[in-house]
Amino acid sequence: MLVPAAGRGERLGPGTPKALRELAGIPMLVHAVHALAASPAVDLVVIAAPESEVEHVSGLVGRSSFNAEVSVVSGGSTRQESVARALITLPDDVDVVLVHDAARPLVPVEMVTAVVASVREGHPCVIPCLLVTDTIKEVDSHDTVVRTVDREVLRSVQTPQGFDRVVLQQVHADADPDNALTDDAGLVEAKGIPVHVIAGHAEALKITRPFDITIAEAIIAKRRSSGSLS
Repeated sequence: MLVPAAGRGERLGPGTPKALRELAGIPMLVHAVHALAASPAVDLVVIAAPESEVEHVSGLVGRSSFNAEVSVVSGGSTRQESVARALITLPDDVDVVLVHDAARPLVPVEMVTAVVASVREGHPCVIPCLLVTDTIKEVDSHDTVVRTVDREVLRSVQTPQGFDRVVLQQVHADADPDNALTDDAGLVEAKGIPVHVIAGHAEALKITRPFDITIAEAIIAKRRSSGSLS
């Protein structure tokens, strides 16, 4: 499991790197690692931290107890570079690799396990997705609607994304560093390799804006009240 966590998160406002912002008193990154490590399919989590925060992040995860081994490496200037740096540190016997955004700290354990299972069924790349429920408009540079897009063929992509290790290594080796994509599945897709879709989950939301923190903390409160989160 690779967790690129070197982003600044400007849309959350000034301050510490996004992955280190707190949700209900706990850094977002720690929530994410707990969720990932809780899956019986995950043995190792490698965090790609901001270069200036490697020691701090190592201390954070060192103070927590996880159900998997956790290590920290220095991330790069882009998400793509951070994933590549974390990928080369994996032991040789790892054959399935998940890549998960630290900004999705509340991913359900069941979804993590389902992604791994789908890769093991033979899919070289697996992504969890949600149906698009809003009406979507294509708009031109003059803020005029061009057309209404058919939302039935659209999906909102989440993480963790799962990969056959050989496939992920190859697409990163061939990737153009000057044309970084927003997710690793995009690298696979660009090579013409099939990308398989499974059902995502509403609670695997991405924390991007302050309002998202409010939603995430409500989810945490709900889980704590039900006893599913300590």
